[in-house]
Amino acid sequence: MKLAIAQLNPTVGDLKGNAQKILATAKAAAAQGANLLLTPELSLCGYPPRDLLLRPGFIQQIQTTLEQLAQDLPPGIEALVGAAQPNVNAAKKGQKPLYNSMALLGHGKVKAIFHKRLLPTYDVFDEDRYFESGTTPNHFHLEAGDQVLHIGVTICEDLWNEDDFWGERTYEVNPTAEVVAAGVDLVVNLSASPFTVGKQALREKMIAHAVQQHDCPIIYVNQVGSNDDLIFDGCSVAINRQGQVVNRAPGFVPSLHVLDYGAPQQDLSPGTITPLLDSPEAEMWSALVLGVKDYSQKCGFSKAVIGLSGGIDSALVAAIAAAALGPDQVLGVLMPSPYSSDHSISDAEKLAHNLGIHTQTLPIGNLMAGFDHTFATLFADTAPGVTEENLQSRIRGNLLMAIANKFGHLLLSTGNKSEMAVGYCTLYGDMNGGLAVIADVPKTKVYGLCQWLNQSVQTNGALGAIESQGKTEIIPNNILTKPPSAELRPDQVDQDSLPPYDILDDILERLIQQHQSAADIVAAGHPEAVVNRVIRLLTRAEFKRRQAPPVLKVTDRAFGLGWRMPIASRWSLTN
Repeated sequence: MKLAIAQLNPTVGDLKGNAQKILATAKAAAAQGANLLLTPELSLCGYPPRDLLLRPGFIQQIQTTLEQLAQDLPPGIEALVGAAQPNVNAAKKGQKPLYNSMALLGHGKVKAIFHKRLLPTYDVFDEDRYFESGTTPNHFHLEAGDQVLHIGVTICEDLWNEDDFWGERTYEVNPTAEVVAAGVDLVVNLSASPFTVGKQALREKMIAHAVQQHDCPIIYVNQVGSNDDLIFDGCSVAINRQGQVVNRAPGFVPSLHVLDYGAPQQDLSPGTITPLLDSPEAEMWSALVLGVKDYSQKCGFSKAVIGLSGGIDSALVAAIAAAALGPDQVLGVLMPSPYSSDHSISDAEKLAHNLGIHTQTLPIGNLMAGFDHTFATLFADTAPGVTEENLQSRIRGNLLMAIANKFGHLLLSTGNKSEMAVGYCTLYGDMNGGLAVIADVPKTKVYGLCQWLNQSVQTNGALGAIESQGKTEIIPNNILTKPPSAELRPDQVDQDSLPPYDILDDILERLIQQHQSAADIVAAGHPEAVVNRVIRLLTRAEFKRRQAPPVLKVTDRAFGLGWRMPIASRWSLTN
């Protein structure tokens, strides 16, 4: 029996386009003799569809498209296709109106529907808002000639409740155990599991544990691509009855793999095993490039504009954009002020040369003088300070937005996670943009990524469109070694206002991702006054984060849908 893993990149809401991808993949799989095509969770409508699921016309069109797809499938192959399905008992029983389902298509019709059992409601997930949980184990018999394969169907979260692996049980039922108890030969898990750094290694450990716990091979099929803030890495994997990886699809690209499930060994046969990326930096780079590429294309942009300051954050974003869209599609704008150092201009120009991107220089000194003149009477008898500094950032933000508006470019904001956390950023200034590319990358990780980029261009040729023959660096060395500065006043450096970034990032990691208390962080060795100050900054900046562009998520707690802190609150995180 041959089973095809379709690692697909759907666009949310593009029912026709997604159906065409599924159909083209089914034809390619059928040509390789596949009996069953496996597609990711909600592959027909794309994941996550969010409040599109509240639109009756959208749900009706899903049904129409699904039925047409069943009729269009080539003969000899069946397919499991992810689609939201109506709950016909919803009004009568006071239930949610939809199920998150997999439809079994074959012989020109929808043969069966399988409903997701476990609905996550943590971090970025809010499936209980839309879906009712399935109540029965999902399994079916696949017939091909005189062969019959009994397959158990699980959908994403259904696989993530192995209490022996996690040390606790999150849900009352274990769908994997229930389908195995039904006597299946094989379990398939159809997923849309978002990327975070290091997650694939954890997935494979969990799946291998489930395989050995239940003595049943598992095929895990994951969505690939980026939809809004979420990036999906693919890395679909098949693990045989011995707990060994026998097939792994590549990360961050669509793919099709056909596997054999054979008798009498009743197991998956070895196939292609794509190695995992060899470092957290390689994973993060691949994810961010895919995030920018898909966000741009799916939102209808072909070109991007970036403010180039000569600093490390804008350098990294420019490199990501050039790799994602191509150097010719990226415009870097230099906007020097009277406080800009000579090396900031020269570093930005050298970076642009290394990347091969276009540049435009727009000095802002005269614009600053115009603001000073306009505010002269109102601001009389006050000392210049943060307001005047922020005006420089807002002048630059307006210039970048005008360019984006005039030429239809996507403005990429360049702030990192450390700055976003403590509010070291300016609303309607450097926070302007349609996508916050590195706002989930702490400052120390920004340096790590840039150093990895330069090592990669010298050693393994992993950077695609931004490489050229004989290039020895991407990020100019001076950008890597000079103290970071916003250059909004003479001799300014970031550490005038913030703790050193290695200290700040460790405190933020403990606060944001580990949920540690102030006392815990002080006990870990950080001065109490510094900890309390960082907490105050984190809390006060909440209103800024609420107005930020979408943030590409690469850690397990980003400033996006998974971060839901109140703005107006009297509770202090120092408690």
